[in-house]
Amino acid sequence: MPGIQAFFDDATSTASFLVWDRETKAAAVIDAVLDFDSATGKLSTTSADRMLARARELGLGVVWALETHAHADHLSAADYIRRKTGARVGIGARITEVQTRFRALFGAPEAETEASVFDALFEDGEVFKIGGIEARVLHTPGHTPACVTYVINDAAFVGDTLFMPDYGTARADFPGGDATALYRSIRRILALPPETRIFVGHDYLPAGRSKPAWETTVADERAANIHVHDGVTEEDFVKLRMARDRTLAPPKLILPALQVNIRGGALPKPEADGRIYLRTPVTTL
Repeated sequence: MPGIQAFFDDATSTASFLVWDRETKAAAVIDAVLDFDSATGKLSTTSADRMLARARELGLGVVWALETHAHADHLSAADYIRRKTGARVGIGARITEVQTRFRALFGAPEAETEASVFDALFEDGEVFKIGGIEARVLHTPGHTPACVTYVINDAAFVGDTLFMPDYGTARADFPGGDATALYRSIRRILALPPETRIFVGHDYLPAGRSKPAWETTVADERAANIHVHDGVTEEDFVKLRMARDRTLAPPKLILPALQVNIRGGALPKPEADGRIYLRTPVTTL
């Protein structure tokens, strides 16, 4: 059984995970956060450093920085972790579709946003190792085209695809999102053994709960998820999901996050004045 420790970032409601092989001490970091204050432009590595400090305390060697998708709500610390530890950055192979779409929006150089900014592009069903532990990749699109779930022994790290049963499921209205694909991806996850532990990527504290949570099970999701419990049909889900998505505002960090995350967590190159800039496309009605 792998060791697992969660780290919750209050500013973005993100759950990140340190996962390790107890025998070899090889570890992976999943969906690590790079701290960014959009009001001041200040960047820090406090959240990622907390994870790396814990890895050192446990005597772990971080060999993977894994991303479940290109996040729109926080900046990824994957590149920072790679530079600090030598870890390889892995993500789903369809990230190239996301890169192409948003490269054009932000006018980002292709050299900074090509597939090679990641060290591994995982295909559906691919298996890789964290020390002596096997990790299996499930392609679970819907929230984005490139979303993946990492199944590591009895644990499934689902990113934003599923949330805790009392909160529901991911939105599907981002470019490339698809509510029908999301439903089918979720049913694929919920076809795992009922005792499988599910680790979710966010918790937004629905009414009636005061503490964040990030671990549930396939059985609990099938019994009680408010959007997609057993008995909810594909048609029901798509109608519910699309109606709810129309009421949601964009994530606060969507523009800076996507610019960094399609670069594998790296910042844009400095411009002529030596400063690093993140772009805000201006739209008109």
